[in-house]
Amino acid sequence: MAADLQPFTLTVRLPFATEEALLGRYGANLTRGGIYLRSKQLKNPGTPVLLDIKLEGGARVLYASAVVSWVTGNRGEGVSGMGFKFITLDAASRRFLETAAAAMPHARSNEPPVPRNVGPIDTRLDAVPPDEPPASQAPAPLPSEAAGRLLVKGDEASVRAPPFEAAPEPARTGPIIGIDLGTTNSCAAIVKDGQPTMLTWKDGQSLVPSLVALTARGQLVAGSAARPQLTAHPKWAVYGFKRLLGRTAGAPEVRELLRRFPYDVVPTEDGDCAVKLADRVYRLEELSALVLRELKQLAETRLGEPVSRAVITVPAWYGERQREAVRHAGRLAGFHVERIVNEPTAAALAWGFTHKKPQRVLVYDLGGGTFDASVLELNESVYEVKSTGGDTFLGGIDFDSAVVAQLLVDFEEKTDTIFNDRVAVQRVYDAAERAKMTLSNLKEARIHVPFVAVVAGKPVDLDVTLSRAQLEKLTRSIVDRTMEVCQSVLETQKIRADQIDEIVLVGGQSRAPLVTERITLLFGRQPVTVGNPEEAVALGAALLADALDKKAGLLLIDVLPMSIGIGLPGGRFHPVLTRNAPLPATRRYRMVTTRDDQRSLELTVFQGEHPRAADNTWLGVFRVPELPPGPRGAVAVELSFELNNECLLTITAREEATGQEVVSVFATRDTPEQVRSRVQALEEDTDPEVDVFRPRGVLKRIFG
Repeated sequence: MAADLQPFTLTVRLPFATEEALLGRYGANLTRGGIYLRSKQLKNPGTPVLLDIKLEGGARVLYASAVVSWVTGNRGEGVSGMGFKFITLDAASRRFLETAAAAMPHARSNEPPVPRNVGPIDTRLDAVPPDEPPASQAPAPLPSEAAGRLLVKGDEASVRAPPFEAAPEPARTGPIIGIDLGTTNSCAAIVKDGQPTMLTWKDGQSLVPSLVALTARGQLVAGSAARPQLTAHPKWAVYGFKRLLGRTAGAPEVRELLRRFPYDVVPTEDGDCAVKLADRVYRLEELSALVLRELKQLAETRLGEPVSRAVITVPAWYGERQREAVRHAGRLAGFHVERIVNEPTAAALAWGFTHKKPQRVLVYDLGGGTFDASVLELNESVYEVKSTGGDTFLGGIDFDSAVVAQLLVDFEEKTDTIFNDRVAVQRVYDAAERAKMTLSNLKEARIHVPFVAVVAGKPVDLDVTLSRAQLEKLTRSIVDRTMEVCQSVLETQKIRADQIDEIVLVGGQSRAPLVTERITLLFGRQPVTVGNPEEAVALGAALLADALDKKAGLLLIDVLPMSIGIGLPGGRFHPVLTRNAPLPATRRYRMVTTRDDQRSLELTVFQGEHPRAADNTWLGVFRVPELPPGPRGAVAVELSFELNNECLLTITAREEATGQEVVSVFATRDTPEQVRSRVQALEEDTDPEVDVFRPRGVLKRIFG
């Protein structure tokens, strides 16, 4: 039978405009290993096929050689269709399938999916009855695409894809959960009967490790399932990637950080950080989506209903690009992200829920990978952030690294051996982290890692006792950095330490006794906690989610963590919206042409506090094309910079002469070479900017 098989071609046009829409409505019929299509005319298993699958606009999403793996409905039972197993894929198709696998757990399979309600599968090589109409016959008429069916046309067959009820598009109904997407661990909460409650596994554990790993079988796993790979294959286990999310691979702080990670970080085409596992490259949004998907499954299991809406927290010191990356990860995980909220603000909500009195608090949020400090004023249902600061490269990981660095130095001096085994180093990291946590309660902790090296042909253990005093000596400079941020946050708004009513500790690393000691010294009082410091942010996010769901009278007034502005000639940075500006915020500027008959204007947008544009974070380029002709300075455009309450930026332009909004583009995804070229052009431009960029109006504080 196999010798008689002839290849055939299927060209598939899906009625979706985007890849995201395809995954949302059609994802149940797709995996990394194959696809299921409904068909009235079946081919026997083993038949080769060339699949060319496109979106409704003609853009290709999948191009693969495949083989019919099994058929359904061939004996009158169930739906008539075929499961195709991919054999070879082009690079773009592989990337698309990895996105699907990141967003949907079932899509991680290397076999074609079997959607619900299609009936039994048949893998026999002679599964198709001999009286099946020959392929050369004209296909039967099919319903039109307007009738809601998917048409698939090939040179030998006409196939209809399965209905979409197996993977309904998430509706914005049902419960909204609050999610703390952390560097080390993530968790979720919901408000039930008026009380914020953590969502927990059967064992009562609420934390999901923020880990993603590639197994020996080539499957991506997340959460607890990924933990064994940390010590078995550290190069295939990705942790701490929250620090890299939304950042460019070439940034100096990123290059410094990469020395500590055993896995491979590579740049994407647009210069962002990505991770290479085996022969595949994953965007960090995809990896974050896997962790979020674990929380989604947890919520659906505990609540017994679909969960598709969430409030997700981010560090207050996250920039605009990082916030958008988190929102994108949420979409990939199957969430409607109702709101992005700063972690200290969420923690303040949790504190204020149980301490209902007017007060001024400083939230000290020291987690696994980031640190934030925010001053808020709480007054009944109004939570107003007055000042914020932070460091997205400061957290518990740095405490662990300080301990490990000293352990390795001592071991190498003692044994005269260079310690460079990745697996052994990761085992030392794990032991150091456990010792660090033990020392929050005890004075000493043993660190014992057997067989970490071979010296003179004999296996050698690392076996030492670490005291709390030694730990504090190694990490005092890290804690002092957090104190400097706290002082800066106070000084920015001219607030004295004695004007703070409470210092609220948030994040697992805030448990360190040295943190309490240094805060007490700076503020003259002991800090407080909101129950478990690792859960406070998720509980606050759940309270905000509940308020959004019920349209309650809760008012959050957050602030812009870092200034947003434009690059000027000479490479200078001009802030348009300044740090600690209350959100939402709008600033309007007037821009005029500098040449006769100039047909376009262009702004390069940055975020940061450095006076030199190149030393800030590049956000994108805003272009205003198709300007009317006119003498220099005669054509003016009013620009509106708008930040919503999630700190996401929108820029619009209006041509003054006509009052019409001008077609404009804000491009945020240029290649590193294009970014460098634009920054260099700014620095080389020495023309004065007088009368080119003028402010109009004042910063507006809007209470929506």
